[in-house]
Amino acid sequence: MNNFLFVSAENDAIPDCKAGGMGDVVRDVPREISKRDDRVHVVVPSYSRLHKNGIFKTNLHFQLRGVPYTAELYEVIPKKVDKNITHYVIHHPEIIEGGIAHIYHDDPTEPFYNDFIKFIIFCTATAEAIKVGAFGELDIVHMHDWHSAALLFIKKYHPQYQDLKKMRYVYTIHNLAIQGIRPFYDNYASVHNWFPEVQLNHKELMDLRYQDCINLMAVGIRLADAVHTVSPSYKEDVLLPSRRPEFIGGESLENDLQKADNEGRLFGILNASNYNNIRKAEKGFLYRNTVKALFRWLQDTSKKYKADFLAHTGEKIMQYVGNRPKFIVSSVARLTEQKFYFLMRSPEAFEKMLARLGEVDGIFMLLGTGDPDYEEFFRDMSYKHQNFIFTNGQSEDLIDSMYLETDLYFMPSLFEPCGISQMLAMRNGNPCLVHHTGGLKDTVEHMKTGFAFDGATYEQQIENMVLRFDEAISLWQHDKPKWKKIQANAKKARFTWEKSLDEYYKSLYML
Repeated sequence: MNNFLFVSAENDAIPDCKAGGMGDVVRDVPREISKRDDRVHVVVPSYSRLHKNGIFKTNLHFQLRGVPYTAELYEVIPKKVDKNITHYVIHHPEIIEGGIAHIYHDDPTEPFYNDFIKFIIFCTATAEAIKVGAFGELDIVHMHDWHSAALLFIKKYHPQYQDLKKMRYVYTIHNLAIQGIRPFYDNYASVHNWFPEVQLNHKELMDLRYQDCINLMAVGIRLADAVHTVSPSYKEDVLLPSRRPEFIGGESLENDLQKADNEGRLFGILNASNYNNIRKAEKGFLYRNTVKALFRWLQDTSKKYKADFLAHTGEKIMQYVGNRPKFIVSSVARLTEQKFYFLMRSPEAFEKMLARLGEVDGIFMLLGTGDPDYEEFFRDMSYKHQNFIFTNGQSEDLIDSMYLETDLYFMPSLFEPCGISQMLAMRNGNPCLVHHTGGLKDTVEHMKTGFAFDGATYEQQIENMVLRFDEAISLWQHDKPKWKKIQANAKKARFTWEKSLDEYYKSLYML
């Protein structure tokens, strides 16, 4: 039996610990490993809240900033119990929750200030837990994104943690654009402040653009035994330099990624979707679930600043309860540049698409929270356009209804390491319209399982997005047999964890 440790900022196998696709992966991959009769431990920060109903396991004693620290390791009960998986959280008063999904901080004036502090404490506590054998004798440590990469720094450079070198370390990149860059010196959230006893190898740790800073994403890529991108096409993308906004590639880390590739350490393996034990949603509750979510948020004091808008959305949705639209386009995503840059950059293109929808008595439903500028943009568009319904919040019931009842799922990502939403939409037999990039290239085939747009320049991409949108609606209007065939193909497409895990075992874990 092999013994694994997953180290991550998110884990959707436990309640209230997810902000994006990383949470899904850290939920699903251990379940698939467990089916192979291997053992998995999953550890995430407690964010001062997730430990509250947990079972205390042990105190973890270590040094940071030259002073003694004590963190607490708790076992927590998952949403679904599995005999081979144990879920843990690490609690320390300085590992605090942020405003993004009650996990991450948004520090516009000094990026990564708060997150650096909490993830440094988390990674050091995790190193101590490995050292004292809290997870047993480990074979594989699998880390996710920059939040866990300090573990590799500690293992290599910290004099107290030389014992950690014997197992295999795997590093998965979920979002290369967010890199965890902080100063080496002269700041509370700097490497030297937290590790004064460690001799810093600046060359191996530095960000190539800001050479007085560590880049934790780069540390993960440089120091892991295996580096993994979450789709084959995204692997090809990140080996090339970015040319924003036309193309998002290696984001200044392409040289590190090319080196890892040349050394046989870089692998592109597609994330998968869950086709079993799915939350059961019933058709016909889309509008009811929207109204229920809106009423709940209207009672939440933290949502008071947008109470007028929530009421406006409620009024809009009520008119569709008895008078259903003929065609529904939907999107569910965090509202960020990655997901909706095309619409923010060209509101005219978005308005053309809404006008085309209006011709077939169709509506566009968007659900999400995120960047305040994007939230404000979509609120303004909702006030202006009757057939654009923007639900500015998060609700699992409503998301399930949207995936179930949409006619066309829209995913115009500027870049997409893998993407899970298109797989969830396709699982329900809903064609997707996507930007032909990264993992969307590997999952959506134009005119077979969905629709895709591309272009050499930003202007061409925008133009083709509107064109493909029009083509999709025209196909639905005028060629129902072809539309039904695309729906059937989408539903039949299977991206299974079983297949992906075969690749994990062979390439990443070398088992």
